[in-house]
Amino acid sequence: MTTPPTSTPIEEYAVLGDTETAALVSRSGSIDWLCLPRFDSHACFAALLGTPEHGRWLLGPTKKARSTRRYLENSFVLETVHETDTGSVRVLDLMPIGDGRADIIRTVEGLHGTVRMRHEWVVRFDYGTVRPWVSRGVGHRLDSDVITAVAGPDMLILRGTRLPTAVDGHHVDEFEVAAGQVQTFSTTWFPSYEPVPPPLDIDSRIEETIARSNEWAGRCSYGGPYSEQVVRSLLTLRMMTHSRFGGIVAAPTTSLPEDFGGERNWDYRFCWLRDASLTLEALVNSGYLEEARLWRNWLIRAVAGDPEDLQIMYTIDGARRLPERTLDHLPGYAGSTPVRIGNGAVDQRQSDVLGEVMIALDEAREKGLEVSRQGWAMQRTLVNHLAEHWQRPDNGLWEIRGPLRHFTHSRVMVWAAFDRAVRGVEHWGLEGPVERWRALRDQVREEILEHGWSAERGTFTQHYDTDQVDASLLLIPQVGFLPPDDHRVLGTIAAVEADLMRDGFLMRYRTETKVDGLSGDEHPFLACSWWLVTAYAQCGHLDKARPLMERLVAVMNDVGLVSEEYDPVAQRMVGNFPQAFSHLAFIGAAHALADAEARGAAEAGSRIP
Repeated sequence: MTTPPTSTPIEEYAVLGDTETAALVSRSGSIDWLCLPRFDSHACFAALLGTPEHGRWLLGPTKKARSTRRYLENSFVLETVHETDTGSVRVLDLMPIGDGRADIIRTVEGLHGTVRMRHEWVVRFDYGTVRPWVSRGVGHRLDSDVITAVAGPDMLILRGTRLPTAVDGHHVDEFEVAAGQVQTFSTTWFPSYEPVPPPLDIDSRIEETIARSNEWAGRCSYGGPYSEQVVRSLLTLRMMTHSRFGGIVAAPTTSLPEDFGGERNWDYRFCWLRDASLTLEALVNSGYLEEARLWRNWLIRAVAGDPEDLQIMYTIDGARRLPERTLDHLPGYAGSTPVRIGNGAVDQRQSDVLGEVMIALDEAREKGLEVSRQGWAMQRTLVNHLAEHWQRPDNGLWEIRGPLRHFTHSRVMVWAAFDRAVRGVEHWGLEGPVERWRALRDQVREEILEHGWSAERGTFTQHYDTDQVDASLLLIPQVGFLPPDDHRVLGTIAAVEADLMRDGFLMRYRTETKVDGLSGDEHPFLACSWWLVTAYAQCGHLDKARPLMERLVAVMNDVGLVSEEYDPVAQRMVGNFPQAFSHLAFIGAAHALADAEARGAAEAGSRIP
């Protein structure tokens, strides 16, 4: 499972974002992925899943360079310094936030000597299939010279101190930048039927974007180990939360493969209730309550209607239709096909989802989010519906495309849904049929302990019809089903270690059992390894938690981003990027480590005579 040299390694990308969409830019300066104006819009730069012919925006040295990069302060303003044999330049890339526009700004500043730069602007709408009508002229009354690209409802406008020239369907240029010289460029999306927006004041937009990001990061309440990485992960989750709609995407990309050259390629540019709930927990536990309010309002809108129609995922504005189809014109990242847009898992039954939602909203109430009458009415209705259908098998957390099963993790989360509903009445004084919910909670618990536990192996099992384990079983103590030091939890941790550890990282489950109904293999799933850190920390095994945490943090790329999976043999990232699930699991592990170390210090202090 190796990647052809034509595909830029995933870890070589950084992300730019404006909390409505995101772009991936390589270390060499090529923006290879951008959907406008939303995360789930069609891509106008799709070279990530194809070739430069499918659209990209390159701004980088013509010759080999030593390139280092960082985000400025707590923003997603990316600074890349390219050093060549003739000089060095500094490139700033960003998507301004907070102004309701869709822009990318790029500046090039000479630091010393002279560097020859190449500029390519290749626009291809609809994932590389539509070659736009491109013309040069005056855009807005404040412009002197611009390039516009239009196709149907979409238009892009390129502004700059020096514009490229049309060459065989591309716009290209090469120019030299000497010390002290600055070149500025911007690309703006807008509906083709509306007037051209005015040019940006670039310096002020850079300053405002950094200031807004610093203000948000300054509200973080976490102060434990790995605080720098935690803040960057929180910023990444915020960047993937649509600032107006409230929907939280699982990742800003589609079809970055779990198995290079294989079929495990999925579109993650949607809002999974589970992933969003876990993201919400990470944000709330780190001091961000307003995001919880925004998402709760999104949730009420998204799930409104018959509870029978509850979906596991929605679009970022709460729409329900996201049919899966393939883009056969794209060769795929590293030759991995099919390239998919939409997600067929939308029709699956995943019984764990409501449990995640109930846990997140209970946690938000505990942290100070006011009780919403409409929000509790929605939760009560969904729990009552679950009470009628909780015994059904499902597709499970991992969206298994094989037979429906009684997955143990799903059953635990059914228990959690009833448990948090009971807590809503008993602790928060809310209204609901608490006696019924309490009885169902106890019934589910007894069923899990009888059918989800293997006395022979001394572990909980993936589902009721197997003795195999699953990394999701590590969440049993996290949701409060059993205490971390229970012998059944400790036995499960040991079994997960024995069966699923590969080269120091944890698999989700054993794909060779064919439980998922898919061909091929996959790599260790990073969130699972962070769950193991949390499990170690909760049961007091800091001697195991700390080295695993160090190993995982080392996987993050140079700007603190991480993908869905990791190939420890090739030492490279795998899957959609950046991945909310990975970042939120890391944040949870950091909190668990901090709590465990605080408990250890308190216990040590109490023993001092």
